[in-house]
Amino acid sequence: MDWMQTYNPNATACWIAGFSFGAWIAMQLLMRRPEISGFIAVAPPANVYDFSFLAPCPASGLILQGTEDDVVPEPEVAKLVTRLSKQRDIHIEYKTIPGAGHFFTDELDRLTALVDKYIRQSMQSAAAKD
Repeated sequence: MDWMQTYNPNATACWIAGFSFGAWIAMQLLMRRPEISGFIAVAPPANVYDFSFLAPCPASGLILQGTEDDVVPEPEVAKLVTRLSKQRDIHIEYKTIPGAGHFFTDELDRLTALVDKYIRQSMQSAAAKD
């Protein structure tokens, strides 16, 4: 992240994203870097790793999960979202993709569309605040 910031010193926002184990790592980075203003977590392994370090979660974000994920059961991710959503001053948008497995095979277009929409809306909202 330091390397990226040296090439983008005038960036007005910094987001982090991760898939599965990478989502867990991204969320840890979120807690250590106050300049991160948002996140996208895809299939965060809430059934394997402890996400309790996200108390309080410092930023709002998007969590995406497939309903047919055989690696990370959707109900475990829903529990994580419920815990995070109870925190003040953040908003967690949670979207499930019906029929999608852990690797979103044949569902990448839907996954990408949800990410694009979330980023677009977040940027518009930030611009309206300025």
